[in-house]
Amino acid sequence: MQEQTTDDRIVSGTIPSDRARLLLILACHVACCCVSLLVVVDSYGVPLRLAAIDGSRVWAAAINVAAFAAVAPIFAFARFSFGYALGFYFYTMILGYLWLVAFSTFPYNHAMASVSAFASALAFMAPVLLINSPAKPRFALTPDALNKLLSFILAVAVAVIAAGAIYNFRFVSFSDMSTFRDELKFPRALEYAIGITSGALLPFAFACFLRVRMRLRATLCLVLLALFWPITLSKTSLFAPLWLMFLVGLSRILSIRMAVIASLLLPLALGVLAAALYARGLLPERTFYTYFGTVNFRMAALTSSALDFYNDYFSRNDLMYFCQIGLIKSFVTCAHQEQLSVVMQNAYHIGNFNASLFATEGIASVGMTFAPLAALGCGLLISLGNRASAGLPGDFVLISGGMMLNILMNVPLSVALVTHGALILSLLWYVTPRGRS
Repeated sequence: MQEQTTDDRIVSGTIPSDRARLLLILACHVACCCVSLLVVVDSYGVPLRLAAIDGSRVWAAAINVAAFAAVAPIFAFARFSFGYALGFYFYTMILGYLWLVAFSTFPYNHAMASVSAFASALAFMAPVLLINSPAKPRFALTPDALNKLLSFILAVAVAVIAAGAIYNFRFVSFSDMSTFRDELKFPRALEYAIGITSGALLPFAFACFLRVRMRLRATLCLVLLALFWPITLSKTSLFAPLWLMFLVGLSRILSIRMAVIASLLLPLALGVLAAALYARGLLPERTFYTYFGTVNFRMAALTSSALDFYNDYFSRNDLMYFCQIGLIKSFVTCAHQEQLSVVMQNAYHIGNFNASLFATEGIASVGMTFAPLAALGCGLLISLGNRASAGLPGDFVLISGGMMLNILMNVPLSVALVTHGALILSLLWYVTPRGRS
């Protein structure tokens, strides 16, 4: 599967103008995020515990973001890897927090939290952007063995969907999804199987089938992914096929690093456009809130706002010291016996609030002071995935890891590694045969 990508040629300097285009699109992304977040503050400020917009807070937010915006050019110079894509997504999340914290009404130390978030982002990005040398596989699948593995993945997916449908299979309205989802109860083994199959196995199989131009089987992967929605009632499952096809389209018309940036910029920009049309009475309220609430709020701003809630809660309560991880919890006494998402629901009544590694492995586990060290450790773990996937085509890595990008924005790294199959995906990358398809 190995070939010289457009991104490789850019890094080697044969397409210097693309670096300028990357810098321009990065500047547009930062600006778009800030405008989008202003709309978030105005439209969702009450549930997020944010103050109303006023000039002084806007200036404070702009100053917070300005320093972090200076970090963005690193994405115009770093080589593509899975860590590059994840690093950019987390960069966007921290950028959002640095803007929203200026409007936070929670009484914790905002200045210290901002410094901690900034340092955590740098600590995470250092290894995921710099450590990407290939790890020579001790074992690699032959093309025939890979084909058999892909057929096995399809069979597993069918079996998991059939098992899940026994417990739940219903089509509900968009607004009722969260209500019915709270009622779902699956056996633990089936929960793992659903997470691993939809988060890692099917996206990997989809990317492989696309690579060898087996379009019928690639389409089957998308159909199977879509069938997880009536089982899990999850927005992630609902939009998974569209998201993967979106990444496919971007990777075919743009350089791979440009595709990563555009994968966030374009949806957010469309939300900003929707807000402008809605403000002028040119877009129905329901249409605006359906799109903006799903993409700009849920996909982006809420992941940033999680840091605000977690900083507030753990500035006043005992830290977790990683005992949210089941294996550790069985050996130590934890301050909280319930799952962390339930703890946050009981404290703020905003739903079961899972959050990324910056909030969980960082703030919740060791506090804002030592959160950068936790972020560094997580970054080193992600860099192992970089090495496992090094040598594979960039578009293949982006598409096969496309679901994992969204998952890691919303759940702890420890959960993503096991429950959603990030470890298995890294292993699959590691044994995937290199060479021309």
